[in-house]
Amino acid sequence: MTKATEFMSTTHPLRRRTLLRRPVRRRPLSALAAAAALLLTAACASNSGGGGGTGSGFTAPDIPAQKSLGPGEGTVNIVAWAGYVEYGQDNKAVDWVTPFIRQTGCKVNLKVAGTSDEMVALMKTGQYDTVSASGDATLRLIAGGDVAPVNTALVPNYADVYPGLKNRPWNSVKDVPYGIPHGRGANLLMYNTDKVTPAPTSWGAVFTPDSPYAGHLTAYDSPIYIADAALYLMRTKPELGIRNPYALTSSQLDAAVALLKVQKKQVGSYWSDYTKEQAAFDSGDALIGTTWEVIQRAVAAEGRVRTQAILPVEGSTGWSDTWMVSSHAQHPNCAYAWMDYIVSPSANAQVAEYFGEAPANSKACAQITDNPGFCADYHATDENWWKEVYYWTTPTAQCADGSGRDDCTAYAQWVTAWNGIKSS
Repeated sequence: MTKATEFMSTTHPLRRRTLLRRPVRRRPLSALAAAAALLLTAACASNSGGGGGTGSGFTAPDIPAQKSLGPGEGTVNIVAWAGYVEYGQDNKAVDWVTPFIRQTGCKVNLKVAGTSDEMVALMKTGQYDTVSASGDATLRLIAGGDVAPVNTALVPNYADVYPGLKNRPWNSVKDVPYGIPHGRGANLLMYNTDKVTPAPTSWGAVFTPDSPYAGHLTAYDSPIYIADAALYLMRTKPELGIRNPYALTSSQLDAAVALLKVQKKQVGSYWSDYTKEQAAFDSGDALIGTTWEVIQRAVAAEGRVRTQAILPVEGSTGWSDTWMVSSHAQHPNCAYAWMDYIVSPSANAQVAEYFGEAPANSKACAQITDNPGFCADYHATDENWWKEVYYWTTPTAQCADGSGRDDCTAYAQWVTAWNGIKSS
């Protein structure tokens, strides 16, 4: 690894404080990412046991969690989404890294990753201590033996994380936690209120054949988007027997793929870089499609068009990112110090407000200063609202629906299916 200077990022895209960003996921799957997917397929298919509690069902590699903390090593190497590790590089007022260094003596070396696949590849090098992984990467990292279980007793601020984010299928295995929740968001339905009438209430607005908005639909560009179609089918075609949009048998996956191939004929653009979707709505090229709440607020701030973003009647998919520690961490004590710090009420409030997501720490909302209504806007404390959100979870052969079945399709099959949809 090429070492950065004190709290210096090896890459950092320009950001405007008034335009909060979700991570930019903009590149297609690499061969290494596909190989990681195949590894996960093998790891899950080889296990016959069902899931325990609310965690994932497959058996993870036998890697012990850290038992105690020692002195900090003076450095921590971090892989993170843009906007998660700010040290004043774009705005001197946006800096939660410097206080961490002063408190712990652990200098921060940051590598900003553009995609979940890139994160998986970087963590496989063993050169990084901790990563802010999304749910479409976490189980790949666990199955590959690239991350270790987390001893939450060594992370005092974990006690204040919302219970709805703990021991979930994307961040635990058989009730063993593999990370510290960072924040959460939902994939909502955004539409141009002047052009789309009547106002939609269902995902059927983007999945119905012969849409009046054909050519002006926008959709998320990732294999995990298959879950959005599966969720719609789960609610509208119960005869398919879908219980969880990330736990699909071959026939259920085929049904979701068929729906997405119909949709593709009407999609004007796919996006993974949020600025692309914002530009499409600002220009009027996009009229309706899946979005993040922060994107809709950015469009509203521009003031060129009027839009709304809703949680449709079927619910939605969403994301909850997780701080994980490398199984080969060279600086594990500083990594634990970082995980505890970044989910502390003050730091978690700062990153949530800057980034545009609901914080994970239940005490963070009291620390929000710039926008007193922020937590209400992002539904931070509304657990009933989040019950309608199915967070990204890496598909595995061991079904994630709690059934104990092992006949589900794994991520590698989703990758193949997505490539087929895009080329159809």
